[in-house]
Amino acid sequence: MKSDWVTTAPRTDKPWGHERLFALVDGRYAGKTIHVTEGESLSLQFHERKEETISVFSGRLKVEVGEHESQLEEFDLEPGESVHLRPGVRHRVTALVDTVMLEASTTELDDVVRLEDRYGREGTSAP
Repeated sequence: MKSDWVTTAPRTDKPWGHERLFALVDGRYAGKTIHVTEGESLSLQFHERKEETISVFSGRLKVEVGEHESQLEEFDLEPGESVHLRPGVRHRVTALVDTVMLEASTTELDDVVRLEDRYGREGTSAP
């Protein structure tokens, strides 16, 4: 029998892969593992309140980031490398190979403004 201290991280399927929320602590912090399939991209998005840091655990990502969608800088992120995203910063990641990234953030998990989305979710906060 498992201890009462042990929980199971719920899985949410996404069009680009899936994520597991392994921490959500009373308005203080959240933690996710995000699994992105090779060639797939998350939305070009920003958050109004949510602040996050993403780190590549395995694989490799192309990251686009900037203060405005017309001024995006592009670079690759390798295992062990991280990027910090303040509220308002535009960003998108694309998996160059199957990738697992870790996200540590504030708890406003539904705070997403999608500017572009190849899966038809632009303008929504739908999974």
